[in-house]
Amino acid sequence: MHLLSVAELVDVENHAWEEIRELLSQGSRTYRLEAAEAEHAVQTLVRLQVSTKSYLGAIAYETGGIVFEHGWLTLLGAGADGIFGSLASWNGLGDAEDTDPLPGILIVAYDAAGGFFGLDTGRFGQTGHIYYYAPDAQEWETTELTYSGFIGWLAEGDLDLFYETFLWQGWEEEVQQLEPGQVMGYYPPLWTKEGSGSASSKAPVSILEAWHSAKSVGTE
Repeated sequence: MHLLSVAELVDVENHAWEEIRELLSQGSRTYRLEAAEAEHAVQTLVRLQVSTKSYLGAIAYETGGIVFEHGWLTLLGAGADGIFGSLASWNGLGDAEDTDPLPGILIVAYDAAGGFFGLDTGRFGQTGHIYYYAPDAQEWETTELTYSGFIGWLAEGDLDLFYETFLWQGWEEEVQQLEPGQVMGYYPPLWTKEGSGSASSKAPVSILEAWHSAKSVGTE
């Protein structure tokens, strides 16, 4: 199979990055752009084989990732120091894998509650929609959003409503203390009747522990 080169994938005339930047800057959500090393950006774009005229390609090429809402939600890019993994490493496209990938879904983001967002590339019928592994339901659920729609939701969607049962008083400060590769463990867990953001005690756990739960559901 012929792989397109970076020169073929970088669409200078129809680059989506400026559109994304404008969307983020006009949105209501706080965010932090993490810079990517040029070499990693090129490798990620080539391994994904997507053009920068797409939102996915533009984010893969222009960022190491984007961190939203005080570190609550992390959008994957080409990888950066403040982010655990990249679009390549999370999905088995790199030289080294940070995780054991889940076939048929392209992981694009994760959150501090141990939830994961993935683009359906075949696991759920090749819908092209973003699916969310919900740690309270222990299921992959469709958001019915395309990747570009997902970026719009990150910029200006009602994340407080979406995460209503996951959040707690003072969560912003606690989440900012998490190290890359850590998420919050809830005790009792969110999937129990007693578990919730306000009722459960919280402590940092490895994101790989949370991913194991998500992957075990995805492979049943």
